Amino acid sequence: MAIRIEAEQFLSQSDIMTVVDVRSPAEYLQGHIPGAMNIPLFDDRERAVVGTIYKNSGREASILKGLELAGPKLSMMVKKLNTVADQKAVLVHCWRGGMRSESMAWLFEQAGYSVSVLDGGYKAYRKFIRDRFSQPLKIVVLGGLTGSGKTEILEALAEKGEQVLDLERLAFHKGSVFGGLGQPDQPTNEQFENDIYAEWEKYDPGKITWIEDESRMIGKLCIPDPLFDQMNRSPMIMIETNREERIRRLVSEYSDFEKEELEGAILKISEKLGGANTKTALSAITSGDFDTAAGLMLVYYDKSYTHSVDKRLNKDIFTIMMENDTGKNVTAVLNQARRLFP
Repeated sequence: MAIRIEAEQFLSQSDIMTVVDVRSPAEYLQGHIPGAMNIPLFDDRERAVVGTIYKNSGREASILKGLELAGPKLSMMVKKLNTVADQKAVLVHCWRGGMRSESMAWLFEQAGYSVSVLDGGYKAYRKFIRDRFSQPLKIVVLGGLTGSGKTEILEALAEKGEQVLDLERLAFHKGSVFGGLGQPDQPTNEQFENDIYAEWEKYDPGKITWIEDESRMIGKLCIPDPLFDQMNRSPMIMIETNREERIRRLVSEYSDFEKEELEGAILKISEKLGGANTKTALSAITSGDFDTAAGLMLVYYDKSYTHSVDKRLNKDIFTIMMENDTGKNVTAVLNQARRLFP
């Protein structure tokens, strides 16, 4: 008989057991537990049909319709499970932990599997992870003006074994109007939160967790409120790099994109950039003068970023001037962080 387990135990076992999400494909695409396999009891159309019957005719009629729809597919569901499960024990969930997960748990047990069902379903998982974002971590926010090299520092920290939560990587976006260039489509906000937690749960709260300074929105995605609040209340190490190096870095990163893409990004901020600057920047892109265009972008982004930093709740900001040596820079940043969290 399938057993019911709470979200924390369910997730702790997901590292060694296959998670089966039996919700419809559309529900799964909207957001799912990272690593979960989708074996839906109903497809999207069938789910709508059963839901309508439940609303209009009651539970018994919806169950009968559900059996009619699912019956011919039972063998296929078990065959799919056999191809994705690496052991005879699986974790199953639906939306609320009700009829769909109970039905699929019964089916999988008949096929010889030991089954654990997530009590409260995916809805309980979502509540659990959002609550966990309030768990205090020793966060150090790495700040710096556009083009300062924050990403390089964070990558070097990760290579040294430091805990680095790379929100831009999870969001498939680098934060600015240019941040979506060359990136896959962004996930849903729900999936973004799920993916963040998949990283979050690995961290040791006794060690420092590094996060790049971000606005609340990364592209179209919003950082979860409890996490953003922690970032806002955490100390910041601000790295400084000379303007020429910042321009060089931006040109290196973005000049290979199509000019039409760069021009489209500039037009998105034309109102704040100003008519004259926008015209000059567009002309520079057309002529291939990327240094001039990058310099004008820095005028806009430096002002915007400085305003954002001024609004931080935690005013503990420690500035470090970057040298032309990544190893030395990382050492300097680490030393400052260890003074913050001895």
